[in-house]
Amino acid sequence: MSNEQLDQLRAQLDEINLEILELINKRGELVQQTGQVKEKQGANRRFDPVRERDMLNNILKHNDGPFEDSTVIHLFKAIFKAGLELQEDDHSKALLVSRKKKPEDTVIDINGDTFGDGKSHFIFGPCAVESYEQVAEVAKAIKKEGLKLIRGGAFKPRTSPYDFQGLGFEGLEILKQIADEYELAVVSEIVNPAHIEKAIEYIDVIQIGARNMQNFELLKAAGETNKPVLLKRGMSATISDFINAAEYINSKGNGQIILCERGIRTYEKATRNTLDITAVPILKQETHLPVMVDVTHSTGRRDLLLPAAKAALAIGADGVMAEVHPDPAVALSDAQQQMDIPTFHNFMKELLNK
Repeated sequence: MSNEQLDQLRAQLDEINLEILELINKRGELVQQTGQVKEKQGANRRFDPVRERDMLNNILKHNDGPFEDSTVIHLFKAIFKAGLELQEDDHSKALLVSRKKKPEDTVIDINGDTFGDGKSHFIFGPCAVESYEQVAEVAKAIKKEGLKLIRGGAFKPRTSPYDFQGLGFEGLEILKQIADEYELAVVSEIVNPAHIEKAIEYIDVIQIGARNMQNFELLKAAGETNKPVLLKRGMSATISDFINAAEYINSKGNGQIILCERGIRTYEKATRNTLDITAVPILKQETHLPVMVDVTHSTGRRDLLLPAAKAALAIGADGVMAEVHPDPAVALSDAQQQMDIPTFHNFMKELLNK
């Protein structure tokens, strides 16, 4: 074969490559349009094995070679997969919480603490509100550290129905009274959508706990308020599940959402849960929302709170959440994992290298 013939064949190949590229891109546009129609219809955008098999059968029926059927299947499966990824990319761009939708970070001002501003922020307080004296002692310690928020559980969704369930609205009243005295903002969990309207009279941040991450009526009710929402990741939730839970809140008009990684359930027994530390940068990449880490529930061990907090801040978390009790040994919940007040002060000293 002469060089001239070789050049002609190569020129034809180059021309066909461009034709194939044009057709692949045209197919991609059609796939995107198909995904948009399916989304409007409420249909699943994801992989449809029956449809894929029908397309492959039709393609193979017209395959006259020289490629074997197995090679043709391999090539077209790669094209189909790329089309699915296009649809997923379009979906993520459409999410209100997506960084593709809003490239700049969301910054949320809570009592002068601006979560999402690139600095480290902290939320501490008892697992459960037990008495005025108990919460006041913790509030005094929080104020001494120059912090501006206090957490405390008034409604406690527990694994066992016989465990302490919280003081309810009486607990919120205690939190509100003490927060006013110490000029702190209140973060507290709400578990019933019907309670939100009354609860927001007492609290500054609505916490939605791990067990309620997919309580969709609660998410929507929180989204209808103008209060910031601290949303914890469910114990068995994927990152995609977590992001879509945040979308429920944002879809109702409330974009003041703080995501909180609090550990997920795995086969490991050395800690209460397994802290998914890599979730922090993934959530920061995928969303524009502030991301915190709850080191208490993720570890369940007082001796691991400080190293877990250091890891959280090192990997890019916007802040750390942990539990503090004047006397953890007599706490009505989570006794083994709460810090006492001297330990709390040392925790802050070590964490901030004071």
